Order: sequence, then structure tokens, then C-alpha cells
Amino acid sequence: MAINKVGSKGIVDCSVAAADFAPGTVTSVKLADDAVTNAKLSNSSLTAVGTSVALGASITLNNAFIDWQSKVTSDGSTVTTMVAGRGYFVDNTSAAGIVKLPAAASIGDFVVIKDYAGNFGTNKLTIQRNSHKIQGNTNDSEISTNRASVVLIYVDATKGWLYTDEHNVADLQKTLFITATGGTVTESGDFKIHTFTGDGNFVVSQTGAGAGPNVVDYLVVAGGGGAGYAQNRSSGGGGAGGFREAHSTPVSGSYTASPLATPTGITLSTQTYPVTVGGGGTGGATQGTSGSNSIFSTITSAGGGAGNSKGNFPGGLPGGSGGGSGGCNGFSGGTGNQPPVSPPQGNNGGNAFGAGGPTYNPNAGGGGGGASAAGTNGSSPSAGAGGAGVTTSINGSPVTRAAGGGGGAQVASAASGGSGGGGSGAINNGTGGAGSANTGSGGGGTGTPGPGSAGGSGGAGGKGIVIIRYKFQ
Repeated sequence: MAINKVGSKGIVDCSVAAADFAPGTVTSVKLADDAVTNAKLSNSSLTAVGTSVALGASITLNNAFIDWQSKVTSDGSTVTTMVAGRGYFVDNTSAAGIVKLPAAASIGDFVVIKDYAGNFGTNKLTIQRNSHKIQGNTNDSEISTNRASVVLIYVDATKGWLYTDEHNVADLQKTLFITATGGTVTESGDFKIHTFTGDGNFVVSQTGAGAGPNVVDYLVVAGGGGAGYAQNRSSGGGGAGGFREAHSTPVSGSYTASPLATPTGITLSTQTYPVTVGGGGTGGATQGTSGSNSIFSTITSAGGGAGNSKGNFPGGLPGGSGGGSGGCNGFSGGTGNQPPVSPPQGNNGGNAFGAGGPTYNPNAGGGGGGASAAGTNGSSPSAGAGGAGVTTSINGSPVTRAAGGGGGAQVASAASGGSGGGGSGAINNGTGGAGSANTGSGGGGTGTPGPGSAGGSGGAGGKGIVIIRYKFQ
């Protein structure tokens, strides 16, 4: 058997260990050229992220760690699912692009994206999150900056994929806008308007995120009050339904809102919001009734108070706006803004006027309260006019709503309803006018020629309305 030697002394295999050599006694110059080669080692190469590199060879780690793929050409619909450890040149020259993060991810996984043609600003690139979070958010990302370069690394379930290297990128958060159904939907510029003239549901399937607002503005108008019969004298006009509005510019644009609008809209969640549109109160040859409430989310507008006469039904009733009183002196109009809210949803109804005596003449009812003004008191010999409504352009054009009904009179002058749909009052057994539909306006009162006469019929209140407005693009 051949004997390995150091110098002239024979040694047995493995009998000399590294510890037997004094430091520096065996150096590379004492070894014959190529005496130790890669072939004589158990491993002659190393692997770096899938790339085999021979020992002694040079390597650029930057390129070894990114497995760059051939160019991806976007067509506007095809989704490219990315693989961890790979880089993607995305060409959005012809259409917007869509890439998707890996379905499974572990800490340290990464992907790299580069704008191939420098036109992400023209055709955006959407990065679908594929059930993971991006930057801690549960919505997709969007790149809309030319020449953008980004690296995303997965960290954990709380934050998901984080951007660790961003170049030429202005905003990576995809802008999401509210998506909803319900009512009659129209558009005004970048804003959608849902109009409910009857009960229904406002169904939110997506809320806003990023630069997309998640707040809606609203108009909620309750049903107007009806006006009852005169009962020997006169009846007051019905009060308008409560009027409540929000206008939170720039959430829903720079339209002209009413003076009653609050600057605070409603923040949405993904759910179904029932919408109730209040009906108008009944009028006719008996006691008038108040209107019904309208409701959207946390906002309730109160129905308008009924306008009534003396006897079993003295005075106007309270409500969003109060009903006007009929009868004679001492009978007051109903209180408005009941229950109280701020800004106020309506105003008081007007008081009745009556001279008394055997002929009961002249008697004149007060007007119903409106959203912007109280009902006018009855006076000799004329009834009081209904309070005016208010105007808003929430649905794209100016419309006046929530007016009070005019008071009725015996044989003198009846009164007009307030501007915005209030019903006109009547005299001498006439029939009071109805409040206009879907304005929430009050019905007009009526009168009687004297004792022994039941008098005419009061007008019904108008049905309310609910309008919801938000930015959708």
C-alpha cells in the first residue's frame, strides 16, 4: 500500500491532524500547483437562490437574487400571477395591466416590478392582493407613475406585502370608490345620486379607500301634515315634514345646498341600509293627521304636524314643522323641530284668529310651518300663509321642498301654501289643496260659512323623499 509522506517520513492515514501543525508552517507556497482542486472537494460549487456558482468564480448577487422574466405585454384583461423571487418587466403601451401577488407567501418572499415602456401614468398597473394585505390594507394597489420600479416583500398576516423599494412612484394605494345600488340612480359629473320616492334599500357593496371618499351626503324629508275640516270655523294648514341635509364638500361636489345643511355626511360600511320614505298625513272632512317619518341610516326626519280646528281637535300639532291652528283666538300653531335636532328641521305653525260672537266671523286659520320659515298667523280677515320651504341642488338642479300648507278661512281670504309645494287654503266649504308629492309639504286648510256647517275638507300632506349623493370616480 502506498504511504502518504510529509517530507521523508511515512505517516498513516489520518494520523496527522490540523492541531499537529504549528500556525503558518504549511502555506500555499509549500503545495504543488493544483494539488488541491475543486474536484478533490466533496462540493465544488454553491447555489445562490437557484443559481449554481463554481467555487472560485465571481457572482453579482443583485442579479442572482432576482429571476427576471421575459416582458409581460398587457392587454387590459389578462392577469399575470407573479411568483416569489421573480422580476417582471410590464409593458402597458396598449392597455392597462393587471398582475396578481402569489396565493401563498412566507416571510422574505419578494417580487419586483418595472415599468417597461415608461407609461404606467397613461395606462395604470393594478396589483391584485390575492387575499393578502398590501401595506396593511385590504384593497389592491395601483401604480400610475411613469418609469415606476417597485419591490414588494411579504412580512406577515398583519401587514402582508410591504413596499421596500420604490422609485418614481407617487401613490401606490389604489383609489376605490363607493359602489351601491337602490332607488333611481342618476349622475352629475363625478357623482352618483340615488333618489328614493318610496321605501327601499341602499345596498353598499364596496366602500371608498385611498383617495376615494367613504362618505355620502343626504337629503331626508319626511311626509307633510294633513289639514282637517273646519268644524264651524276654520282649519290651519299642515306643517312640512322635517328637512335634514348634509353637504360635505368635496365629498359630493360643490353644488348649492340649503341653509340647513350640515357639513358632516355619513361614513359607510359594506351593508344594506333600509330607507323609509314617510307618507303625507291625511286631510279631509275629519281630523287631519300628521305626516310619517323618513329614515336613512342614523338620520330621522319627523313627519309634519297636522293643521286642525277648534272643538275636539284644538290647535296645530307638533312635528318636523308644526301644523297651523284653526278655530279662534287662543288656539296656537304646533311647535316645529320636534324632536329637536341641529340644524333645526323645521318651524312652528301659525296661530288662529277669531272674533267670536254668534256669527263666528271672521275666523282665519294659521299657516303650517315650513323648513325655512314659520307659518303666518291668521288675522282679520285673512288666513295665514304657509311657511316657505328650502332649496337644494343635491340632485343636480335646484328644487324647493318642505313648505307649509296655507290656512283656511270662513268667508274672507284663504291663504297660499308656502313656496316649495305647500297646499293652498280654501274658504267657505271649499277643499284645501294637497301638498305636492315627494316634497314633504303640508296640505291646505279650509273654512265654513258659519255655525251648523261642518265645513269643507282639508288637503292631504305630500309624501317625503330621500336622496343620497357620493363621488363614484
